[in-house]
Amino acid sequence: MKKYRFYGWENAVIQDKHGLTPQDYYDLLSTVWCAETCAPRLREKWTPDNPTLGQCSVTAFLMQDCFGGQVLGVLRPNGNYHCFNVVGDCVFDLTSEQFGDEALDYSDCPEQLRDVHFAKEEKRLRYELLKSRLLFARSALPLTDP
Repeated sequence: MKKYRFYGWENAVIQDKHGLTPQDYYDLLSTVWCAETCAPRLREKWTPDNPTLGQCSVTAFLMQDCFGGQVLGVLRPNGNYHCFNVVGDCVFDLTSEQFGDEALDYSDCPEQLRDVHFAKEEKRLRYELLKSRLLFARSALPLTDP
């Protein structure tokens, strides 16, 4: 079994309607995350070596599209929220490795709402770009609908 570095990967056993898991989506997203999908305030620091940097909210809302559940947020020292996914008992954060060895506290986190996040036009546009790139990458997979 391949080891991943994102938070919750060991227990992320859920599947979407195509049979894909969060690990599968991490693999796909790793090929499509880019500076243009990174939060503008972090864009100058984004590199292919740290592809998850600045990708949390757009990624978490895409995973909500795939798996349902909630997007929650860890309050960061700068007052922003770092977004992650909760689907039933499954908690995962595909972009956690951007923090290196820092352990985030995923307990008692508030829900993050799509309409609040996407009130920022630039964030909605980044989400749409990432979604189109992800759908293109996923279309190359041999998927079967149940």
